[in-house]
Amino acid sequence: MKREEFFLKWSSLHGGAEIKGIVKAWLSISFAVCKPLRALRITPNALTYFSLVLALAYLYTIETHWAIAFLVLSLMADGVDGTLAIMSKKVSKWGAALDSIVDRVVETLWALGLFQLGAPWEWVLLAWLAAYAQEYMRARAGGLGVHEIGVVTICERPIRASIIFIVLVARVIDLNLATSAAVIWALLQTISALTVLKFLRPLLRQSPR
Repeated sequence: MKREEFFLKWSSLHGGAEIKGIVKAWLSISFAVCKPLRALRITPNALTYFSLVLALAYLYTIETHWAIAFLVLSLMADGVDGTLAIMSKKVSKWGAALDSIVDRVVETLWALGLFQLGAPWEWVLLAWLAAYAQEYMRARAGGLGVHEIGVVTICERPIRASIIFIVLVARVIDLNLATSAAVIWALLQTISALTVLKFLRPLLRQSPR
């Protein structure tokens, strides 16, 4: 499968989302990473499960520098499982459901890690709830027949991970940014959830019941 063909397939599976900027860069990286994985016959679902294992390792090692590596690897494993499914032509409803379930569990572990680093639970909970609401709205809209959910917000999954990553790296130089990061995540995530709601509202009103 050529890269352009992969881009078209990915876009169609994500509500016609436009591929540009950081999204295009990430998809290009994941496309390159998945070539050897496909040759090794690694399955997409195996990567999904592996991302969960890595997220558990992140939480277990949250007080150490190892958490940085486990966070990055978890995000990468989860980010390329869908790419591998497309490239190996193993896209399935079960795989999509499994990926969504694991994503929510992994993000819960990310939030718990941020709390353990000293962030106030109120802000962490608000950030987590807003992220959950955003993804639930997308999934529910898809279940109601709205498939053109191509809006990209200011706080998608890679941004959430980046916020945690900055906190972990700052700890290396004895700088505690947990509280500030939780506040920023909560605010950005709330704006993102409202953006998705604003985008979906007219589409849902037009859709037949």
